[in-house]
Amino acid sequence: MIAKELDKLFSDVLSEQDQSRQSLPPVHRWNPELSGDMDLIIDREGRWIHEGGEIKRAPLVKLFASILKYEQGEHFLVSPVEKWRIKVDVAPFFVTSVDINTRCGEQAITCITSTGDNVVIGKDHPLWVDHNKITDEPVPLVMIRDGLTGLLSRNAYYQLVSLAEVKDTGEGEQLFVSSMGQQFLLGDAA
Repeated sequence: MIAKELDKLFSDVLSEQDQSRQSLPPVHRWNPELSGDMDLIIDREGRWIHEGGEIKRAPLVKLFASILKYEQGEHFLVSPVEKWRIKVDVAPFFVTSVDINTRCGEQAITCITSTGDNVVIGKDHPLWVDHNKITDEPVPLVMIRDGLTGLLSRNAYYQLVSLAEVKDTGEGEQLFVSSMGQQFLLGDAA
């Protein structure tokens, strides 16, 4: 099925994705000078840790997530006049769940982050799996927006693995999952 047909088939799902982006400020247009480093870390589980304590107010975390910017391998919180560098352990977003829609033999997989962002895995929001250099554990990531990635929770990743098809690629059997007509490699079947 071609991309336009898939977009039409899953128009309601794509509309939810678009709605989650409409309220975002135009951080791509904000380019103030660096204000400094903030003692803020987004840990592997998507928790926002400021000066050693977790920020537990969901609306505040959602506000901060809306003003995230990624430039030259670093993460920043920006406003029109300020730019603060922050640390990110793995990814600034944490995918807590996935939603699978199947229609006419095609599927669309939506990733939902802990901050309420919805993205449909596809050409604009690809899924890939890196590996931890020390443990060789899979690190499943999806592009959320503007160079900002989301780490899939273990549950979300295993949900995708359960949907995966095994294919022999000539390099052994590998697991692939499809969304919006695209195939995404999850890892070795073994």
